[in-house]
Amino acid sequence: MSLETFIGWRYLKAKRRQAFISLITIISLAGVALGVTALIVVLAVMNGFQNDVKNKILGINSHIVILKYGQPMEGYQELATRIKRLEGVTTVEPFIYSQVMLSALGGVSGMVLRGVDPVQAAKSGNLGRIMRSGRLAALKDRPGPSGGPARTILIGAELARNMGLLVGDTVKIISPSGRITPLGGRVPRVREFEVAGGFESGMYEYDSTLAYVSLSQAQDFLNLGSGVTGLEIKVADIYKADEIRRSVMSEIGPSYWAKDWMQMNRNLFLALKLEKVAMFIILTLTVLVAAFNIISTLIMVVMEKTRDIAILKSMGATNRTIMNIFVFQGLVIGVLGTLAGLVGGVVLCGLLARYQFIKLPSDVYYITTLPVRMDFFDVALIMVSAVLISFLATLYPAWQAARLDPVEALRYE
Repeated sequence: MSLETFIGWRYLKAKRRQAFISLITIISLAGVALGVTALIVVLAVMNGFQNDVKNKILGINSHIVILKYGQPMEGYQELATRIKRLEGVTTVEPFIYSQVMLSALGGVSGMVLRGVDPVQAAKSGNLGRIMRSGRLAALKDRPGPSGGPARTILIGAELARNMGLLVGDTVKIISPSGRITPLGGRVPRVREFEVAGGFESGMYEYDSTLAYVSLSQAQDFLNLGSGVTGLEIKVADIYKADEIRRSVMSEIGPSYWAKDWMQMNRNLFLALKLEKVAMFIILTLTVLVAAFNIISTLIMVVMEKTRDIAILKSMGATNRTIMNIFVFQGLVIGVLGTLAGLVGGVVLCGLLARYQFIKLPSDVYYITTLPVRMDFFDVALIMVSAVLISFLATLYPAWQAARLDPVEALRYE
């Protein structure tokens, strides 16, 4: 053990009542620990929230969407075949998207109607994973009781709850883009569908406004013929979606346009990233408060050990040696506080992730429970920042101790 380390450990011990660390040192250590714990938990919650929102968005939406300028997409089969050959593309599915009105049990609500191919949707598995009642296979084309094709629909859980709908109920779907009368007016198209099931994505925005029908039923109801609104593309690596989108655009030509999931949700994820940075800065102030406690602790130790410092310097200790003693003392407080905060943060995050005892209103926060996802880089950044702040807090008291004149300190001894 070096001289600086030995004396630093001795100075950490209080003289009175054989206490291992003085009260103010304990307060400084606890301040660093609380600050580190708060940083770890808050950033883990922000990471979890961002990851959970991303998964829920991608559970409903595709990674890349391709649309045609100003009109439905005809002959999409050949286009889908060309896109499937591109590297990184896993699936290509046609879809129909339209805003309609839902009428049931005397109530009316706006709704987004999506037409999907039930066979391809079952293969991708996204819609099947969020089914809460009924079956996805109910959307497949089959004969109805009146001899025509059965008209079935899957409705979001919040929308069904708001409208009081159950599986087996009949609803009316009203499309404003109906047929044109001989007088030039437009008559809305109305058609009855049977509720064949419900889904719950966990995102209130989707669960309260979205419904699915088969692709053929949507084409017939919206009078699209064999056309579709666009194509949905799933990719192997979601973080290469922008690169694959550019490859798709160069393949299909200028008559089409495409957006990836990051572009469609850019504002949301930028807001989450900004909140994470802001919370890191705000909570770092907690560690700074603890650093001021370290400064005050070391200044008090310097004042108490003035005679010891003078004797050490008289015996040949250099200014660097004196500085190292107090830097070591402050770093011990900072490192122990950081480690205690790390343990507290990991334990608290584990409890939050396992028991999920904090519930959130889904119509406000998109999700129902407080998600937690610890990131190694964030934890490492927090620990390095806390130790660095603690180190900077030791410099002024250590410098004051090093510049002490032994003659002045021992004059009246």
